[in-house]
Amino acid sequence: MKKKMSSIPFNGTPEQEAKLDAYIAEHRTEEGCLMPIMQEAQLIYGYLPKEVQIHIAEKLGIPAEEVFGVATFYSMFNLSPKGKYQISVCLGTACYVKGSREVLDKICDILEIQPGECTDDGLFSIEACRCVGACGLAPVMMVNGSDVYGRLKASEVESIINKYKEFEKEEKEYENMG
Repeated sequence: MKKKMSSIPFNGTPEQEAKLDAYIAEHRTEEGCLMPIMQEAQLIYGYLPKEVQIHIAEKLGIPAEEVFGVATFYSMFNLSPKGKYQISVCLGTACYVKGSREVLDKICDILEIQPGECTDDGLFSIEACRCVGACGLAPVMMVNGSDVYGRLKASEVESIINKYKEFEKEEKEYENMG
């Protein structure tokens, strides 16, 4: 399987930067301020792109490597954007034994991205996760944390993804009507 890195450009706005700068100015002198600042940045931007990490480092007067080290150590931080449709595939024991790896591989093949990445159009991102608490439905895939697909077979994945593509097509058609 060929690995294709997502190439979504960073599109931060001046308003987002001003909001982050105000938060940094308010908290920069507090002990242990780096994590809360990074959390606020992720809330503002939706993830922590390298441009934002460098900006935080410059504003705090610390090496960018320190910010990057924190961002990569803690799983709460996302280094790439999330898609409109965030696909999570459970790789917990029950799901794995019943074929979730094959489901995940099929999704990656169809979307041409790997877990942790986002499609270039910003529609889909994939995460491999541990137990989602639905072992009786193994293997399980979720979309946006609310649409649950259980007892899933790899052969069913393409039709599920196409359903969300169809939603997008219908939404665009509706927008164009008005």
